Amino acid sequence: MTDELDLVSFDEDSYHQDPERLLARLRTSRPIAPARTPDYGRIWIITRYADVRTALADPRLAKDVHRWPGGGKSRPSETVNLHAHMLNSDPPDHARLRRLVQKAFTPRRVEQLRPRAEEIAACLLDELAEARGDVVDLLDQYARPLPIAVFCDLLGIPVADRERISVAVVDYGKREESERAIRELAAYFTKLVAAKRAEPGNDLLSALVLARDNAEESGTEDELTSTELLSTAFQLATAGFDTTVNLIASGTLALLTHPAEMARLREKPALLPAAVEELLRFTNPVNHATDRFTTEDVPIGDVVIPAGEWVLSVITSANRDPAQFPEPGRLDLRRDASGHVAFGYGIHYCLGASLARMEAEVAFGALLARFPRMSLAGSPEELRWRQVSLMNGLESLPVRLG
Repeated sequence: MTDELDLVSFDEDSYHQDPERLLARLRTSRPIAPARTPDYGRIWIITRYADVRTALADPRLAKDVHRWPGGGKSRPSETVNLHAHMLNSDPPDHARLRRLVQKAFTPRRVEQLRPRAEEIAACLLDELAEARGDVVDLLDQYARPLPIAVFCDLLGIPVADRERISVAVVDYGKREESERAIRELAAYFTKLVAAKRAEPGNDLLSALVLARDNAEESGTEDELTSTELLSTAFQLATAGFDTTVNLIASGTLALLTHPAEMARLREKPALLPAAVEELLRFTNPVNHATDRFTTEDVPIGDVVIPAGEWVLSVITSANRDPAQFPEPGRLDLRRDASGHVAFGYGIHYCLGASLARMEAEVAFGALLARFPRMSLAGSPEELRWRQVSLMNGLESLPVRLG
């Protein structure tokens, strides 16, 4: 058993403001180490790129807590069971749940959504233009409403409910608000599923309801339980736009603080796809991969993580590992960043990656074209980052549009 004195400790506020200071030290001295966190107690954190990829692909690091060594275990938060979704599943259940959803995220389907994303971006920029000369919160007025609108269109959430869902998802990321947010989202999706069953639409949630009902009648292997259906709706909502909000806001900040790169992208919009990959690597919209646990003793690198231990693979650190990305602290939109792990790796690779990429291309392209003299209002040091374990995002992004 690991000596409690060996646990990595950190101050939450300073960590969220500047995580790289601690992570760079760990990559060098303790790349796989136990730590103490408010959410999990003791947990093992992995910080080097190669080790993170190894851990994310190892089936001995599991998601389904029913496989916990010595018997099942509850997740840290389980007041309402909305945890029966693909991110908390292992094969074969994982493949079954993912198969039911992945048709909505094919490249063809995502490209069909691009005109709608462009329309939403244009409308939001029109509204921002009215505030030209004033300081605006670009996160609240652009980075958040764009992906929320696109994803709610995809999922089938009514326009009148979108602000409510947005607030609940943000609250879910706050330790002190998460239990209440889970209850609210569970109640909301229970009612919405019933409404989709009564009146199906041309949206993903309606398709999942029909898939569940049809499979139940025919007894096929793709049957969703009622709990899995609600859990999948919950997972899609909580993961479906918060990450893209972070990418757009943090990516814009990165461009504003690297004016030469921002000018390069404005002059050559064809760089957008490559720029999005570098911004994903550089900003890391997610701090770490979703939690896993060891089903047996697992050697990674020079360390053996004992069975029955929570493990976090720190994406933020992997994407800043100089062994993989030379000069990782430098934003370079011409860099080949294709090996980044911002969307994870292995069987749990983000299902909505193509959608997030498309939305980011639309968001950055439209914003830079519309407001070429946009600038940060204040200094980067004055900005605050959300004190959330999973998500890596700003609390606000004040800018002057010029």
